[in-house]
Amino acid sequence: MDSLCIVTTGGTIDKIYFDDKSDFQVGEPQIGRILEELGVAFRFNVIPILRKDSLHITDADRELLRATIAAQPARHVLVTHGTDSMVQTANVLAALTDKTIVLTGALNPARFRGSDAEFNIGTAVGAVQCLPPGVYIAMNGRIWNPSKVRKNVEANRFEALD
Repeated sequence: MDSLCIVTTGGTIDKIYFDDKSDFQVGEPQIGRILEELGVAFRFNVIPILRKDSLHITDADRELLRATIAAQPARHVLVTHGTDSMVQTANVLAALTDKTIVLTGALNPARFRGSDAEFNIGTAVGAVQCLPPGVYIAMNGRIWNPSKVRKNVEANRFEALD
């Protein structure tokens, strides 16, 4: 992997909470800071294109993401994305057959102690370097085929489709 292209769309991983009523906004992308703090031994560039909760991502946003990734020379792409519509976005990105694309996010904001953000990012970084071209989801310590996974909202985790 020469360089890792990271495209950010917002989601819980980048959320900032303001009060006990869970009022929030999607803040600056956290992945660059996390990778720098971990001292990773590869080059990366972060392209922030959206700051949205994934429930608010539109078809036009998904097309912008697809076009942004297609325009990059990098063959390895990591996308941070909200978990609620991650599978839907992954299915749109499946049209990009010449790149290895891994989507990841967090069930708790990266700024929170005990967040799953760093673990999910680490899983995604390992996956994007090792997998063949295609689109994958890295969540809950596993690599998922987007057509065979769903988010279980009640259990707050990803699981295989029956």
